[in-house]
Amino acid sequence: MSGGVDSSVAAFLMKEKGYQPIGVSMMLHNEDAASTRGTHSCCTPDDIEDARVVAASLGIKFQVVNYLESFRKEIIDRFVSTYMAGETPNPCIDCNKYMKFGKLFELAEKLDCEKIVTGHYATIEEKDGIYRLKRAKDRTKDQTYVLYFLDQKLLSKLDFPAGEYEKSEIRLIADKQGLPVADKHDSQDICFVPDRDYAGFIERYNNENVMSTNTEAAIINEEGDFLDKDGNVLGRHKGYFHYTLGQRKGLGISAEHPYYVVDIIKETNQVILGRDEDLFERRVDAYNFTMIVPPDFSGSDEIKLRVTAKTRYRATDTPGELTLRSDGTATMIYDEPVRAATPGQSLVVYQGEYCLGGGIIRKQQI
Repeated sequence: MSGGVDSSVAAFLMKEKGYQPIGVSMMLHNEDAASTRGTHSCCTPDDIEDARVVAASLGIKFQVVNYLESFRKEIIDRFVSTYMAGETPNPCIDCNKYMKFGKLFELAEKLDCEKIVTGHYATIEEKDGIYRLKRAKDRTKDQTYVLYFLDQKLLSKLDFPAGEYEKSEIRLIADKQGLPVADKHDSQDICFVPDRDYAGFIERYNNENVMSTNTEAAIINEEGDFLDKDGNVLGRHKGYFHYTLGQRKGLGISAEHPYYVVDIIKETNQVILGRDEDLFERRVDAYNFTMIVPPDFSGSDEIKLRVTAKTRYRATDTPGELTLRSDGTATMIYDEPVRAATPGQSLVVYQGEYCLGGGIIRKQQI
């Protein structure tokens, strides 16, 4: 229970089905910024208190588990190291994978719970013992993109009751039941960086933690060159980790046409700029690629599938051919070029209403 309306209603719906829910909130970080009122963050002390109040109003057990150290290691360290590698992380996917469906799965087994329930907008379908992840009824809120890593064992234990409803219906249920979070805003910001100053957070984190001893941190405050695709110097930047693929704002470059970040070379602290058309590619490579229903590689090291895919949460599904390999790598060849497939983000593939799986986008060479 995050303290939001979705997980609160999910707890109510499971109780209505005859289950005896145990509400659990995770204490994940103690950053001062994360406790700032008025942010659209999650997992703040106020959120935990909201979850406690909801659990009391529903008459269910409630507990808070301290995962500060695990969150720092699995989520924040990973976030910082990915930016320092010149890529763009997706900490919400990592939090789902390592915390919500990692740590909480372990806790549920210790408590001998039958189900693990969250407020995610997705649905689960079972047929002949095979579990599939399906898009939510409310397509505008569908969260299958951030759940692509789920496997058969997890899906057999999970329930996403909110996925069967429109968001407006969830709020109506909360209001009808008198839940105090019925009108609470949705979380939108990265919980440990609610002010969205990612570069500032990275600088502070590297200076305050053991990661600052890494050789990568030696150039943490160094300026570098903006280059065009021909290697001409266009100006100076604040440090490569301040930028992400496709970025236009905040470059400080005056030119006859807009410039966009088209590549980041962390080894030389250089940021390559180009035109918008330079960001479009048909090919996207990925690693650590997992499929929700494990594929059969017997007799072959690779499988080709017609799928749709997207490279970011709000992207539109685009069709193409996926080549899936037994070593966990994959290549998507889109029918039409897609814009700014960003290293560190996820390539997630679908067939119709079903999410098949996904992996981490690998950097492409210009």
